[in-house]
Amino acid sequence: MSRRFLFVFAALLAISAAIAEAAPSAATQREIGGLMQALERSGCRFQRNGSWHDPLHARAHLQRKYDYLLKRDMVDSAEQFIERAASRSSISGKPYRVACAGVAEQDAAPWFLAQLRQLRSQDR
Repeated sequence: MSRRFLFVFAALLAISAAIAEAAPSAATQREIGGLMQALERSGCRFQRNGSWHDPLHARAHLQRKYDYLLKRDMVDSAEQFIERAASRSSISGKPYRVACAGVAEQDAAPWFLAQLRQLRSQDR
């Protein structure tokens, strides 16, 4: 009886661990991928910690932050990605900035939220 109990207990632990490491939904993954593509294709410059970066380097940086958050199961929505990875430096706390041709420089969070609204409107 105790062997069976241990087996069931171990199986439940394995299942709960798998659930705890669940990835964001497919829709959320598509939205975050779309945000990354929007940044890369935008031609906008991206500022972090006082230095400006081209869109390709900015995307790579945000991908690393996203991967870090995924490993810790800290991203369940595109809004959480924006808040936890794409808004500010996790080291200095300073907001990221985006500068696009013909548009006033702005904080990255509103820029990404606008991109997210646009992505969602295209999906309708």
